[in-house]
Amino acid sequence: MKKFKPGKLLLYVILILYAVVTLIPFLWALGSSFKTLGEIVSGSINFFPKEFTFDNYKQIFLEQKLFPRWLFNSLFIGVAGTLLNLLFNSMAGYALARLSFPGKKPLFILILAILMIPAQVTMIPNYLILKEFGWLNTYQGMIIPAMINVTFIFMMRQFFINFPKELEEAAEIDGLNRFGVFFRIVLPLAKPALAAQAIFVFMGFWNDFMRPLIIMSDPTMFTLPLGLNTFKGQYISYWNYIMAASMVFTLPVLLLYGFFNRYFIKGISFTGGK
Repeated sequence: MKKFKPGKLLLYVILILYAVVTLIPFLWALGSSFKTLGEIVSGSINFFPKEFTFDNYKQIFLEQKLFPRWLFNSLFIGVAGTLLNLLFNSMAGYALARLSFPGKKPLFILILAILMIPAQVTMIPNYLILKEFGWLNTYQGMIIPAMINVTFIFMMRQFFINFPKELEEAAEIDGLNRFGVFFRIVLPLAKPALAAQAIFVFMGFWNDFMRPLIIMSDPTMFTLPLGLNTFKGQYISYWNYIMAASMVFTLPVLLLYGFFNRYFIKGISFTGGK
């Protein structure tokens, strides 16, 4: 019988405790999404509702007429922004890893410098630029300024540096040009890196509260994080609706992770005959 080493056993105990601490708030929120407002504010801490009800979900989907629009806005901005990031970040990372062009080294240093600038510093300049373009309260105002991300440009560069050149050279011998090599050979073999990027970029768009708060003032253009904030009032907060909407809000991220999980955790083995 295989024995556990003390260090490994301690690691498992720490991971299990961390999982429990992480899951408890989620399970409480899930149970609260089926509770009445009175039960939630009563102060009792119980995971299972005493009076089980679907009224909270009915309220946000049927009575709160803007909720489906908020859900659509978040999905559209998140999906469009993620796809554009996957394309442009990968192209930029590949160019920095493989191509030779004037100013390549200063450009890479500039990208590293941008990584050190807090996002809060650029909020007001971004707002003023979007105002001049007339892009406030628009999808392009949310998507276009965020369609590239220097963090993932750097990540993709590091990935492509370790990509075997032999595969690209073989494709070029077969008659593919640089774009053909990139889109038909390199990108299909970069699925683990693309999957990791897709998860983090989509979560960034999906959970973003500050940028929509600055850019969007029309309630019909709110994203879900901004829309959920409308359930909180000065004198009363409808925590039952907030919990139900939060569960709906969590679902797309869980589905995304479930879909990309096999690529996210799987390494890739490059061989000449791959």
